[in-house]
Amino acid sequence: QVQLVESGGGSVQPGGSLRLSCAASGRTFSSYVMGWFRQAPGKDREFVAAITWSWSRGNTLYADSVQGRFTISGDNAKNTVYLQMNSLKPEDTAVYYCAAKRTRGLLTTVTSYDDWGQGTQVTVSS
Repeated sequence: QVQLVESGGGSVQPGGSLRLSCAASGRTFSSYVMGWFRQAPGKDREFVAAITWSWSRGNTLYADSVQGRFTISGDNAKNTVYLQMNSLKPEDTAVYYCAAKRTRGLLTTVTSYDDWGQGTQVTVSS
């Protein structure tokens, strides 16, 4: 069974940075695509970024709202995917989730992913 554990959330001022981590376990993760999503209060969960296997050098895709500010990357040896978030804005405030799917393509929809972490809170406020 796939287990995903996010960490690295917190509170930061506008313009600041955070790095989220998603530690994956329970399977051999070759051929898994990993995604980051977020959900703000009262809003639907939305796509943020995704990366294909091999996570250390996979193809990536970003939502327009984070393009140029966020970077998704991974460490195959550690079974961990990261989301580096720079130039944070108040509208980035949300619970951030990582998700996994055994497939080769980049996926952007919530229903495409099979496994989810518990989420980590990111708050951007002055």
